[in-house]
Amino acid sequence: MALTLMCRLSFSGKSTLAARLARELPAHLMSLDLINAERGLDGGQGIPSEEWARTNRIAHERARAFLEAGHHVVVDDTGSPRFVRDAWRTTAEAAGASFALIWVQITLDLQRGRVRANRESQGRADVTDAVLHEHAASFEPPTGEDAIVVDARSTDDPECVRAVARELASGRCADPA
Repeated sequence: MALTLMCRLSFSGKSTLAARLARELPAHLMSLDLINAERGLDGGQGIPSEEWARTNRIAHERARAFLEAGHHVVVDDTGSPRFVRDAWRTTAEAAGASFALIWVQITLDLQRGRVRANRESQGRADVTDAVLHEHAASFEPPTGEDAIVVDARSTDDPECVRAVARELASGRCADPA
């Protein structure tokens, strides 16, 4: 079993890729946005850090239970900063699972375009400019972390999803210690 963590900014396609990858593997999808929604919180509008910490604790508890029951887990979150990724590695290790990081590459121009398009269509919950700016300013790229890199323009491409799933199945995940 493996824990796979998505990594990058809002509107990069992480949620799209995570959902498709969870179906392809198969795996349980762990969305921090959905946990926030269960708790009556809207991450796109800004959430106090103590509330994010609570959401993360809930997500880690659920993921660990799924892993210990022998299931794969795909975590849909920004995966930034580094200590967040390290905490997910620790959760995977504690459950005896492998860990993989998927880094979705997106240009700021493409992200801005997706934000504008979403604000017109209201296809998903908006993220304020302040929250987007804060994420971009605090994002710590996972350089040197052996991440699987996916182009943001390919996150809804079925062949890309199958290729990532094959890469994960081939043992690209870090073995548990």
